[in-house]
Amino acid sequence: MDWYSILYPVIIFPIIYIFPAYVANGAPVIFGGGAPIDFGRKFRGKPIFGKHKTIRGFVFGLASGVIIGAAESFAFPYMLGIGIALSLGTLLGDMLGSFIKRQTGHKEGKDVFLMDQYMFFVIALLFAFPLGHMPNVYGIIFLIILTGVLHKLTNFLAHKARLKEVPW
Repeated sequence: MDWYSILYPVIIFPIIYIFPAYVANGAPVIFGGGAPIDFGRKFRGKPIFGKHKTIRGFVFGLASGVIIGAAESFAFPYMLGIGIALSLGTLLGDMLGSFIKRQTGHKEGKDVFLMDQYMFFVIALLFAFPLGHMPNVYGIIFLIILTGVLHKLTNFLAHKARLKEVPW
């Protein structure tokens, strides 16, 4: 057995597959700001999503992820649809996490273990699942580990670059 037959399904393809979600998740930190997507409205007396979930962040996140999926579709034609699904799932998953955090009394910027690291990831995969071409179980395990590591690293770097108020 050669290395490629191990590396491709476990590491290379999973990274290609999830990349639109990673880009969609990170783009709002760079390009976001402006009007909150919930327009400051409240649900049960608490913010729906909070001021950090913005219309511009959502639009740029979705557009960025879709562009990555479109670029990948030149080599993998099915990635356009998957890129759209992953990007939309990522942003909605992140918003769901914010909604849960706001409704359970967590302040904006408060780190909630596992939810902050994986809610976007799980919902993105659920959105893309019906389209097929998912990584195998070893690829998914690799992505779970990679997502946790990258989440901590990219948030720390975004904080150092003054793009985020908190390093998580």
